[in-house]
Amino acid sequence: MVAERPADPAPGEYPGAVPLPEAVSWREGLRRRGLRLAFTNGCFDLLHAGHVHLLVAARRAADALAVAVNDDGSVRRLKGPSRPILPAVERAELLAALEAVDRVVLFSGDTPLETILALQPDVLVKGADWPEDRIVGAREVRSWGGEVVRVPLAEGLSTTGLVERILRGG
Repeated sequence: MVAERPADPAPGEYPGAVPLPEAVSWREGLRRRGLRLAFTNGCFDLLHAGHVHLLVAARRAADALAVAVNDDGSVRRLKGPSRPILPAVERAELLAALEAVDRVVLFSGDTPLETILALQPDVLVKGADWPEDRIVGAREVRSWGGEVVRVPLAEGLSTTGLVERILRGG
């Protein structure tokens, strides 16, 4: 039996995550200084080396990196009632602690399009398992002169694979 999960806290209540208006203000400061912003998004449930590989590649693509993270309700809708394994508060805090990550923003929708439109990144980064025509925000980022980067996946590293390995006992 799965314990009832508490309601998601408001975005400003997450350690490591900043509210979208604060991230937009930070982004405007980057733009004024002529710095480029990379953006990626995901659930980042059970952070693993494959995630780190993506984040480091994303950070190398620009001067700063913003990461949009699905909140708990969004993860449940996308992945099922047994997910997320880690609550958003922990996922945000883990990501914010990584050297490659400059800002973490949580979003509650099924896609990060609102966050992408608000931040207007110069580089949109996703794993190469996403065909470019299915990457949310790709068309918009290209419309303002940005680029889309697809990062090759780290072989054998996925949250699903990690969960299966844990359930098998190692």
